[in-house]
Amino acid sequence: MKEIRAIILAAGKGTRMKSSTPKVLHTVCGEPIIQYVLDVAKEVGSKKIYAVLGHGSSQVREYLGTDIYTVEQQKLLGTADAVRCVEKQLNNYKGDVLILCGDTPLLRKSVIKNILRKHKKTNAVCTFLTAVVHNPDGYGRIIRGDSGDVVAIREDKDAVGYEREIAEINVGVYCFKSADLFKALKQIKLNPKKKEFYLTDIIEIFYENKVKIESVETEDSTEGLGINTRNDLAVAEGILRQRILKELMLSGVTIIDPKTTFIDGGVKIGEDTVIRPFTVIEKDVTIGKKCAVGPFCRIRSGSKIADHVQLGNFTEVSRSKVGPNTIMKHFGYLGDSLVGANVNIGAGAVTANYDGQAKNVTKISDGAFVGSDSVLIAPVRVGKNAYIGAGSVVTKGKSIPDSSIAVGVPAKVISKKKK
Repeated sequence: MKEIRAIILAAGKGTRMKSSTPKVLHTVCGEPIIQYVLDVAKEVGSKKIYAVLGHGSSQVREYLGTDIYTVEQQKLLGTADAVRCVEKQLNNYKGDVLILCGDTPLLRKSVIKNILRKHKKTNAVCTFLTAVVHNPDGYGRIIRGDSGDVVAIREDKDAVGYEREIAEINVGVYCFKSADLFKALKQIKLNPKKKEFYLTDIIEIFYENKVKIESVETEDSTEGLGINTRNDLAVAEGILRQRILKELMLSGVTIIDPKTTFIDGGVKIGEDTVIRPFTVIEKDVTIGKKCAVGPFCRIRSGSKIADHVQLGNFTEVSRSKVGPNTIMKHFGYLGDSLVGANVNIGAGAVTANYDGQAKNVTKISDGAFVGSDSVLIAPVRVGKNAYIGAGSVVTKGKSIPDSSIAVGVPAKVISKKKK
């Protein structure tokens, strides 16, 4: 495949979000909206990615870091003007340019690859993505001639007569030959209604210049959903969540009730693990094979759960590692904890990891038994095969020796366990 570079348009104000956070930094299934677009651009082979920023540019630039080239659109004069902002960076580039919107988290790499393949095969100047929808209001309509060729894209506010009934809409994904793109951009005129330069006007310019234009229709019209409101955000969350759950179930995970299960993108779960209803699993979590999780369990980001672990009703694990065959079946909290293998965490047990200034680590070694309603005030260490009596409080800095029994408030070692 020819070399390709990507431009991500992320300058919009997102005023309908009613938020001080830039629209593209709002999260869907644990990741900022723009991250999904970046991932697609990278996965289809973009050698360099340019993000055009405007509103909240400093926040977005801080998130993007140094791997993404950023340019700023000083005045928000429309999508064509946004693309023009990258012209200097692509001055000597002769390959193809992929243009994506930064607020479309539902795009799949497969449909982008279809666009790139058709673009190369047909030697088109421009290949872009369309969809057929039941309600086209708000979207640009695809205008086709008698032979079926694309002749223009008409923005919703400019569509009149029969154009308003057209169900095929513009998704906002394009692949251009770079030189043709920037040459045609100079011919785009200011739209008199919105006082902006529409990138969509380039299609009519290409048609009038008799150059080859191609389109690809996506079978899933939701792929082009742009996030403009909190309602859009919730819709995208629901669609992505169902995709995530479907992939996990196809990989061998049992999810009892997908409607009440919330799992972020990138979570890894082993075969034959069962996820019960009302479970929340955040990003950057790994769960092993043949585990039982939930109901009403929350596993927070950064946690690693080994094989054959049971995390039951109203349990929470945060930034912790839990070893194989460990069980915590009822009302427990593990925060910043390193838990070994074959550990029993009794009902109501808590690792108190925060001292008001810093998070501290609790270490619970292999074979330990932590009794019901006990509190471990980190940093503490519980030795191998040690036993913490029910209702005990292990105070900060305490180390419970291997194979010992500790009880009381504060917990004191009273004896060694009988072998």
